[in-house]
Formats: sequence, C-alpha cells, structure tokens
Amino acid sequence: MTPKVTPELTPTVEELEAQERRLVFRGFTHDDAWALGSLLVELARERQAPVAIDIRRAGQQLFHAALPGSTPDNDAWIDRKRRVVERYGSASYLVGARCRAKGTTFEESSRLDPDAYAAHGGSFPIIVEGAGVIGTVTVSGLPQLQDHRFVVEALEHYLGDQV
Repeated sequence: MTPKVTPELTPTVEELEAQERRLVFRGFTHDDAWALGSLLVELARERQAPVAIDIRRAGQQLFHAALPGSTPDNDAWIDRKRRVVERYGSASYLVGARCRAKGTTFEESSRLDPDAYAAHGGSFPIIVEGAGVIGTVTVSGLPQLQDHRFVVEALEHYLGDQV
C-alpha cells in the first residue's frame, strides 16, 4: 500500500501577516544575530538541508553560513529575496502572496528587475518593538515555502526562548 501524501497547505495572506505581528524582537544585537544564525545552522544540519543563511541589520551582514549542498546561486537568491524585504518591509513570501491574491505576479505588478528582486519565500524582516524593520534573516536552498517555514520556525524557537 502506498502512503497517502498530503499536499502542503499554503498559508493565507492573513496567516502570513499574523506571523510578522507575532515575531517581534525587544532588541537585536550582534549576539542575537550569531545565536539565531547558529540555531538555523543547527536545524539545517539536523535535516541535512542544503541551505545558505544570511542575517543583516541596517545594511551590515552579521551572519552568513553556507552548508554542504548549497551553491553560489543560493547567495544570489538571498540577495534578491532580501531586497524585497528591505523595499516592502514584509516577508518576501508575503509580498509574493499579496500579488497572487490580487491575481497577478510580483514581477508583473512591481515592475522591478527580476535579477535584483525575488518575492519568493525565505527572507523575513527582523522587526524590533518601537523601531520597526531593522534587518533581515534569509534562507535559500529549499523550495520557497519550505525556506519561509524554516525561517519562521527558527524565529519562533528563538523568540520563545527570550520570553
């Protein structure tokens, strides 16, 4: 008997927006970047995920790791997804989902250079209470929804430990 495969449920725009409201830092230091990045590396190693990981604050790269199986292409995807978060102040997957909900594509509606911007899952804003979006945490190497969920899972874990 073949096991039944359940299709992966795509989150709604409302669910994605709720993630951003929930995943907020009190502050974000170099040490936070190291700890969050190290957590992402640990989770990726456990899963043998071929990802590259990038964390930035105010334009400065505070953390970067490229795990086995990742390629220079992943760094290019990181840059493209990160630019979407920096421009729109929302997760790259949420920006793409908002376009799809309107019956269009990001490429069509934004008119931005697709070599510089990609509204694909994997980049999430680092949001600090009272300051707003101050940086990004980005993963590339998995299908886009899995990249997004991987970052959200790590943020939930990290912020849950801070409470």
